[in-house]
Amino acid sequence: MARVKNGAVTKARHKKVLKQAKGYFGSKHRLYKSAKEQLMHSGQYAFRDRKQRKREFRKLWITRINAACRQNDISYSRFIEGLTKAGVEVNRKMLSEIAINDPKMFSEFVKIARDGKAGKVTRQEEVIGHEVTVTASKGEAKDAKKVEKKEEKEAVDYSKMTVAELKEAAKNAKVEGYSTMKKAELVAALSK
Repeated sequence: MARVKNGAVTKARHKKVLKQAKGYFGSKHRLYKSAKEQLMHSGQYAFRDRKQRKREFRKLWITRINAACRQNDISYSRFIEGLTKAGVEVNRKMLSEIAINDPKMFSEFVKIARDGKAGKVTRQEEVIGHEVTVTASKGEAKDAKKVEKKEEKEAVDYSKMTVAELKEAAKNAKVEGYSTMKKAELVAALSK
């Protein structure tokens, strides 16, 4: 039986590691052993820093928002509290971009936050120029959702849906005996 040597496989593995270590300082890109060790550490650092990058960006956005808030005579915490009470759903990344690029718009957000904190926002309002909805009372939001759902029911064309989709819609509409119905029966029951 012939002797099996794995020189080609080892060479390929070493070459692969050294290719990944290209650009590392000193012997870390020349010698296999130190290159492999450095690659293992690099992988761990990359994994850790992918998580940390999210934290660092959030810190940066908060710092920018805080600076813009201070220019408008309000603290960051009061600003966020006011927006939350006013029902504004804008993330910190967008708020920081608005603070940098459109200070007038940001001052509108500050006014909304002050009104929300004072409890003055009582209905849905739309901020001009941006798609931001302000909802103060939860009851009004539920009513608006109900109206939207009714409009959706009227606009749905059941004849183009599959039987599985029709059965799901019948289940949501609480149609009795929908599981044994045929497509025409399901369409008729849902169209009522």
